[in-house]
Amino acid sequence: MLFSRSSLFSWISPLFLVTLLAIAEIGLVVSKPPIKIGQGYQLISVEESSDGGIVGLLQVKKKNNVYGPDIPYLQLYVKHETGNRLRVHITDAEQPRWEVPYDVIPRDKPAALKKPIFKSRKNQNSVLPLASSQYETGTNELIFSYKTDPFSFAVKRKSDGQTLFDSTSDDSDPYSNLVFKDQYLEISTKLPKDASLYGLGESTKPHGIKLYPNAPLTLFTTDVSAIYLNTDLYGSHPMYMDLRNVKGEAFAHSVLLLNSNGMDILYRGDSLTYKVIGGVFDFYFFSGPSPLEVVDQYTSFIGRPAPMPYWALGFHQCRWGYHNLSVVEDVVENYKKAKIPLDVIWNDDDHMDGHKDFTLNPVNYPRPKLLAFLDKIHAEGMKYIVINDPGIGVNESYGTYQRAMANDVFIKYEGKPFLAQVWPGAVYFPDFLNPKTTEWWIDEIRRFHELVPIDGLWTDMNEVSNFCNGLCTIPKGKQCPSGTGPGWECCLDCKNITKTKWDDPPYKINASGIQALPGYKTIATSSLHYNGVREYDAHSIYGLTEAIATHKGLQALEGKRPFILSRSTFVSSGHYAAHWTGDNKGTWEDLKYSISTILDFGLFGVPMVGSDICGFYPAPTEELCNRWIELGAFYPFSRDHANFYSPRQELYQWDTVAESARNALGMRYKLLPYFYTLNYEAHISGAPIARPVFFSFPTHTEFYDLSTQFLLGSSVMVSPVLEANKTDVTVLFPPGSWYSLFDLTQVIVSKETHSVTLDAPLHVINVHVYQNAIIPMQQGGLISKQARMTPFSLIVAFPSGAAEAQAKGKLFLDDDELPEMKLGGSSSSYIEFYATVSNATVKVWSDVQEGKFALDNGWTIEKVSVLGLDAVHISSLGIEVEGETNSDASQVELSQTQHNFITKMDDETDELRTGMMVEVKGLKLPLGKQFTMSWKMGA
Repeated sequence: MLFSRSSLFSWISPLFLVTLLAIAEIGLVVSKPPIKIGQGYQLISVEESSDGGIVGLLQVKKKNNVYGPDIPYLQLYVKHETGNRLRVHITDAEQPRWEVPYDVIPRDKPAALKKPIFKSRKNQNSVLPLASSQYETGTNELIFSYKTDPFSFAVKRKSDGQTLFDSTSDDSDPYSNLVFKDQYLEISTKLPKDASLYGLGESTKPHGIKLYPNAPLTLFTTDVSAIYLNTDLYGSHPMYMDLRNVKGEAFAHSVLLLNSNGMDILYRGDSLTYKVIGGVFDFYFFSGPSPLEVVDQYTSFIGRPAPMPYWALGFHQCRWGYHNLSVVEDVVENYKKAKIPLDVIWNDDDHMDGHKDFTLNPVNYPRPKLLAFLDKIHAEGMKYIVINDPGIGVNESYGTYQRAMANDVFIKYEGKPFLAQVWPGAVYFPDFLNPKTTEWWIDEIRRFHELVPIDGLWTDMNEVSNFCNGLCTIPKGKQCPSGTGPGWECCLDCKNITKTKWDDPPYKINASGIQALPGYKTIATSSLHYNGVREYDAHSIYGLTEAIATHKGLQALEGKRPFILSRSTFVSSGHYAAHWTGDNKGTWEDLKYSISTILDFGLFGVPMVGSDICGFYPAPTEELCNRWIELGAFYPFSRDHANFYSPRQELYQWDTVAESARNALGMRYKLLPYFYTLNYEAHISGAPIARPVFFSFPTHTEFYDLSTQFLLGSSVMVSPVLEANKTDVTVLFPPGSWYSLFDLTQVIVSKETHSVTLDAPLHVINVHVYQNAIIPMQQGGLISKQARMTPFSLIVAFPSGAAEAQAKGKLFLDDDELPEMKLGGSSSSYIEFYATVSNATVKVWSDVQEGKFALDNGWTIEKVSVLGLDAVHISSLGIEVEGETNSDASQVELSQTQHNFITKMDDETDELRTGMMVEVKGLKLPLGKQFTMSWKMGA
């Protein structure tokens, strides 16, 4: 039996687990709908809308009852919202339908038809007041065109004429024209066979980041462990990026279907079909054309990623099973003894009184001792985070429950709070669509913070997860739960709910990999939220709405920048929270899968993401844990987390793992300025912190399916060992010069893309810096607060042996407790670094914006390492600060080291193998002032 804190399938027999996993891996689907459903719709009128878009009326061509009756009339609305974003919205023309609430994801409402009399237009010929069958505006990059009978539409990019989306269905196509029923919507698009697609999650994709044809893609937030492949998991992100290489040029665009209902998506390689069980078609197209521009455009719409506090980029330690406070104290002390960096200590539900939210166990976590412990670690700069589940224990003596009942905040079934079971036993679920719920939740966070001064919240089980099925009551005459056996076994008295079309819809998505009914192990989908909203429609936005309320609650405490880690996510969750990839296994396969999931969430606008290091369960091998911390040290969110039933796996438990941790985390803590600047770039432009290699090398198709390496920012490449018993790793290097971050004298140089096998002993991970980059670093430390106050250094990477070259980098610093992350005033500084080599002269300089914050903190640059120079003699060193000659230049030390070329490529000439590293030490350059440093070179 596999033991998981929250796995949906933990209670199922091992044989069924094996069968289910096999189904998920090979993509079997037991039954699917007929391929062709109906004849589509006819566009019978179209005109300009009041807001500058177009609005049209569609009429069904021939009704049928497959999955229910067709909706007879639809409204089409199309609008260029920005120069690179196009919206296409299709809904019932006569009745309002569920949409993702406009106050949850803010956006404009579509313009409406001018009150058409539908019957009078029946069987009319097309009435087309527009001059042509396409819609475009002067500066918009996207063109919308349509056909009237049967209706279809296409979206093209104006600058290159590429068709990005085409819903036409020909007789030879294996999919229908537009289908729009109450509980079944279908639309498809043709695709070039060589298009590379990414996204459409959350799921664990065994083949890597690139989508494979015919792999199951089901979106419906579900408590299913991440170990299950090709299965709908905790989040729903109906967004994909399409990357194409046309005659050696790269073009990317993105498509979002903003719909929270459950859906299957069938990708055939040359087409993609959406099969959705409710809501509307609300498409957003983002023109790109580069991958970074796509994410910029996407996050400008859904909400920029939340700014993270500096300490959140440090290392985190958690475990389900820290039975009392003394264990937590020992963990913190042992990290210090082992000299392994640690910023944040976490509690799973061990700190709670009977697993109840916002409570403290008075025996195992006595408040006076806990407060003393927190005073101690807070003084050192460490932080403390606890878990919080949405299920509120049904307990008359429980204050949180009493106040919730008084405010009437729970999701209802037939007028009563819907009863479920999670860790406390019987629970009700808060309805975060109700404004009163947010007020109550904020107050509960405030009350708990007064009890325990936490530094963030971890919102788990918020898909939501329910250990029971159907309509339940609390059993009489027996304890539930009993306190013995697995806590996830349902002990309520329950009966199935299948009497409504919401509980048993006509079309069955491939939920949980077994076509489970949508209320399986969650809230009954006929339950009601505020204002009569059905759980059927709102299910997948639960985690998002909880994150919004939690963000408000944390920010209201002391006006500080919140930190939230959420398991369930939806479109725009990254605007409020970080994410981890859920219940993984301590296996080599799961180590590899973690990279793809992390890269996916960068596309989804959730850049602060990581995976449970060493695996959540069962016990990892010592070798695996070595390799996992080497990789996990470079996750954006870096946390070790283990299961209650697993042996202890803190990084100091093995001497070898401790050594690997000191090496890898030691480098992470030196790179914290770089990580934090990437955090800032993510916040202002959506740029992922961890990103696929093709983001920086989009014209190289070799990287389109690369999922065993990744970039941090644009210029640092991480290449981990992902297999057992390996002491080397084969790395695919893009053309150019790549310098080892752990030994700057080592360099890989090539004119073409090359695979190189590099040494990777047990304690080594290969991390390389690319040419033309400047990387800001500090000296590191055991806590980010300490590391942050050490002197800075710069790595300046030129192409090896180049006589003419340039490099650039940037650095953002701020008061990370402020809720906003922005430039301006005295609470932040932004520095751009530049370097050139030309005419045998090296020049390095800075351009400072808002330098006061850096000056107030006393930060200085003490060392500059310049890589790739082609001469050995240095003369005429000059240093100026704010235009004045630096009198301390006489104290500066210069050293030169020959680069070590790791291997010789077939295309490599001798001139590529001439390179020196020059280090300038002893500097005291104020980071908040502009400086210039230069010297002459000679043979």
